[in-house]
Amino acid sequence: MVLSTRIVVFDLDDTLALSKAKITPRMAQCLLRLLSAKHVCIISGGRYEQFQTQVLDELPLTAELAARLHLMPTCGTRYLRWESGGWRDIYCENLDDEDKALVIEVLTEGAKSLGLWAEQTWGDIIEDRGSQVTFSALGQQAPHQAKAAWDPDGSRRKALREYAAARLPGLEVRSGGSTSIDVTKKGIDKAYGMRRLLAHLDLRVDDVLFIGDRLEEGGNDFPVRQMGVPCVAVTRWEETADHIEAMLGQGLDVPTLPLPTPAETR
Repeated sequence: MVLSTRIVVFDLDDTLALSKAKITPRMAQCLLRLLSAKHVCIISGGRYEQFQTQVLDELPLTAELAARLHLMPTCGTRYLRWESGGWRDIYCENLDDEDKALVIEVLTEGAKSLGLWAEQTWGDIIEDRGSQVTFSALGQQAPHQAKAAWDPDGSRRKALREYAAARLPGLEVRSGGSTSIDVTKKGIDKAYGMRRLLAHLDLRVDDVLFIGDRLEEGGNDFPVRQMGVPCVAVTRWEETADHIEAMLGQGLDVPTLPLPTPAETR
């Protein structure tokens, strides 16, 4: 049964909320109810400040509930827990200044040479998130519809990822959200964050349920599925809310994705 799961882990954008948007009152109530029964983790490419704006500011947490919430910004390169009345780092894998400067240079040159440097943008195109540098083609605050229409088949992100990866062999370069490329230290993705979480909490993969919108091969949630964690695929936050309500209200088994076949693993 799903309710025997010890921790439920969520992606953020397009899983708990629209990209860069605040969680709705319905989702806030779902998370509060879930936290009353289970530990909950949120892992996303966004920085901690984005977690605060999108989730924490909309979630009236008691100290007891906050102690059950685990935050993993920037794809798990950082892990925060509620301790002594505030959110404290368990670890943080920051990039050094030299690497960040090189990443910004490569992403800028790549986007311009590939014709991906947009004239109309909403906010910063490249953001230094400390442990991650992120390129967002339309800017950090682009509206959801514009982002969804920019690269529906993923070819633009693939081209820029390949360009940057060839020039940044010592770093990890991967597609992020619908318009973004994320760069971190080598070997770091959401599976890295999950492994650190499991080790910190002394859990096994089958103690976890992961819910995300990009679990297909090449998606930034795929590494979690690849390591064998039971996963649920969603396409929008309403589906996530439906799953939470089903888990809590009816105790239903939630269909999970099959494990990757050997051909899918890397």
